[in-house]
Amino acid sequence: QVRVVESGGGLVQPGGSLRLSCAASRSIFSIFAMGWYRQAPGKEREMVATITSGDITNYADSVKGRFTISRDNAKNTVYLQMNSLKPEDTAVYYCKVTMLSNDNYWGQGTQVTVSS
Repeated sequence: QVRVVESGGGLVQPGGSLRLSCAASRSIFSIFAMGWYRQAPGKEREMVATITSGDITNYADSVKGRFTISRDNAKNTVYLQMNSLKPEDTAVYYCKVTMLSNDNYWGQGTQVTVSS
């Protein structure tokens, strides 16, 4: 079992920035990939950004150029730096950890609200 804990959500004005953190209870070296997903009210959960153990990143078209995913191996943590936030970025953001065994673990989610 892997414990996944997200933090860093909150309320921000349009154009503002937030940084989300996702800490895994296992060594990041036993993890194949970590990623951020989001779900807005009435919508399906969608991929936002992912990063593999080989540092290959992937972004949704809607966030390219505004969001950056990165890793801190020493802290078993992945970050999502979100800049130039828009109201349509409002959602619950979830972190997913994919192990080398291909098992997936999700965090509890953190709310991001972009509003003036």
